[in-house]
Amino acid sequence: MKIIISNQSELPIYAQIKEQLKEQMINGQIPEGTTLPSIRRLARELGVSVITTTRAYSDLEAEGFIASVQGKGSIVLPQNNELLREQYLKRIEEGLDTAIQTAQTIHLEKREVLAIFDALWENHTEG
Repeated sequence: MKIIISNQSELPIYAQIKEQLKEQMINGQIPEGTTLPSIRRLARELGVSVITTTRAYSDLEAEGFIASVQGKGSIVLPQNNELLREQYLKRIEEGLDTAIQTAQTIHLEKREVLAIFDALWENHTEG
């Protein structure tokens, strides 16, 4: 489990921790059934407040990624593939919305944006 905190990020520290843990759970780097470090231990390892790690874990629990078990800590839950799909769709929509707003700022036409999208898509599917 690797978490990198960036002072340059627009995300608050708790959100950086949450998102990085979530990504590692989604891609299998942290498998289901894994017990995460205690809130205090993670805070100490990252050099952040216990309040910060508590918020990250609370959010992960609210989103169904972990469960807190008294005396055992926080355990990674099996992932609901439909829920994951929805979360990825939301992320895609947010990214595309930002791209559209940026394109409109410089008065790009839809066909120009679609050409950029097509080129990027092809570039990623060739590798």
